[in-house]
Amino acid sequence: RRRISTMPPKTQTKGSGPSWGRNAGKDLKSILEVSFLFTFAPGIVMYYFLACDAFDCSLIEPVNQIFAGQLTFGGLLGKIPSVTPAAIQFFVIWVGFQAAMYLWLPGPKGKGQETPAGHVLDYNLNGLNAWIVSHIVFFVLCGLGIMSPTIVYDNWGPLLTLANIVGFALAIFAYIKALYFPTHPRDVKHSGTWIYDFFMGAEMNPRIGNFDFKLFFNGRPGIVGWNLINLSFMATQYANFGYVTNSMIIVTLLNMLYILDFFFNEDWYLKTIDIAHDHYGWYLAWGDLVWLPWMYTMQGYYLATHPVSMSNTHFAAVLFLGAIGYYIFRDSNDQRHKFRKNPTGLIWGKPAKYIKASYKTADGVEHQSNLLTSGYWGLSRHFNYFGDLIFSFSSCFACGFDHFLPYFYFVNMCVLLLWRIERDCGRCKAKYGPKWDEYCKTVPYKLIPYIY
Repeated sequence: RRRISTMPPKTQTKGSGPSWGRNAGKDLKSILEVSFLFTFAPGIVMYYFLACDAFDCSLIEPVNQIFAGQLTFGGLLGKIPSVTPAAIQFFVIWVGFQAAMYLWLPGPKGKGQETPAGHVLDYNLNGLNAWIVSHIVFFVLCGLGIMSPTIVYDNWGPLLTLANIVGFALAIFAYIKALYFPTHPRDVKHSGTWIYDFFMGAEMNPRIGNFDFKLFFNGRPGIVGWNLINLSFMATQYANFGYVTNSMIIVTLLNMLYILDFFFNEDWYLKTIDIAHDHYGWYLAWGDLVWLPWMYTMQGYYLATHPVSMSNTHFAAVLFLGAIGYYIFRDSNDQRHKFRKNPTGLIWGKPAKYIKASYKTADGVEHQSNLLTSGYWGLSRHFNYFGDLIFSFSSCFACGFDHFLPYFYFVNMCVLLLWRIERDCGRCKAKYGPKWDEYCKTVPYKLIPYIY
């Protein structure tokens, strides 16, 4: 969930670092990419919200009205919701509640992947417990009449404006912290281009005490809240129409499956690109507070006011795609996870095939790594992403074909995962050198066999 460069980072704070890790970002292509995203991403989220809130979920209607002289650009901007006291209260309580559980709620312990500087960090993996407690509290408060189940939908606009403000403020804090008081100085990387460092982050694992900013904002307010947001949209659909459609039910269930998979495998998540390789900047700070909660829940927001009743055939097709996509996603990730624990084990009934590679951390120590080339990981370098894309499409497919808006989630996932693939290639090329070239020859396809 970024930069594309095949060159290793050139500068670091406080000491020399390894020749791998986050790419430098000095090349013009990387600078243009982050500048484009930084400029347009907040506007895209707000435009999608306004299209659904004020223009019947039509993405083209605001443009049509502007060209027809029925609406000015200033008039469109005037529709941006203002922050309200209710939104502030809800936001502060929600994030504060999640932060308190992150710090003090019991849960399993885990260790992150070794950083370029050689650090192996400890984590409190209580995300599943936090998800359960959050849902219990939500249902109790709604059941007692203390809170309306439609509270999220009712405050969705003001919350979006507030989340944008907080997301930018958090990114500014992360940038300043990386410059003046980083937690692990040798894992800080500066490209020499401030906009790239601000966007992609300079500090890898910013912490204050036991509070890890990256894991918390990646995996708590937005991910825990994702299902509650959908439930609030479901309650809104019921309040609007007196019934809940099968499309709303299947979208909520598919999203919930994905969320629960995340928390059941939170230890595995510590080894993914978000935690193990990405630095903490605007991309994650703003993205976790704004992009994820608003764009990933677009199907439920759409269905709250545009109910879609699927036929049995349509429902079965959505269910089939969701099941196939999830199976590929989970089974391929499990296969790699088991291989990391036991490289001599069997994959699809045969001994695992892999390429032995090595890399160095900032302390000068050489480490060994195995690049898996059999099973799913012999079909393509990121076959798990193929399942992720099928699964993402299934929940969009449940929304019918009257509007493009709910399909943006699938488009977003395509762009996101393709960008991740390219960034991962640049990072691994710098990390493993000639062994990565050998791996690419052995597994030539990046995503879909014989296609890409």
